[in-house]
Amino acid sequence: MVHRVVWRVKEEGRAVVEDEELLLAVLNSAPVVDGRPTDTLDEPEAADWARALGGCGTKGERDRLRRVRDAVQALVRGGSAEVGGLAAVLDRVRLRPEVSAAGVSWRLEAAPDEELAARVVLAWSRVTVELPRRLRPCANEECNLFLVDHSRPGTARWCSMATCGNRMKARTHARKRRSEG
Repeated sequence: MVHRVVWRVKEEGRAVVEDEELLLAVLNSAPVVDGRPTDTLDEPEAADWARALGGCGTKGERDRLRRVRDAVQALVRGGSAEVGGLAAVLDRVRLRPEVSAAGVSWRLEAAPDEELAARVVLAWSRVTVELPRRLRPCANEECNLFLVDHSRPGTARWCSMATCGNRMKARTHARKRRSEG
């Protein structure tokens, strides 16, 4: 049985991003912009970006996030990825149960600069279990983004219909017109 993890944040005033949103934010932190790969974790604002996700913004935290992102991206793309790195992220964390009248929730206990990467690994696991085969890369091979498909038939293909979906449909249409004419 899988229990939904409810994150209890130790520090007041720290924003907590829901796990699916967090997972996509980290997976999509290496977009292709104007045909060039970029990495949000290398940008000058990377520390602020990590803090906005509920982290502390340290270099160590960002390095862990990069390793987790790269491993999860490889797993989602179906490549061979070393899960040992993901397991290592969880080695020093603990989920402590908390019981209330509403049921059982789980509090993540981790060092401040290790918590965000652990949350990403746990989010990936939850999405993989609760939404099997719904976490996928964008079907646009020029795109480096990921999506969680919430459509009823489970056939969503693009990270964004407005950008990649429209682009791919326009290319298909243009290709058909050229072959007809």
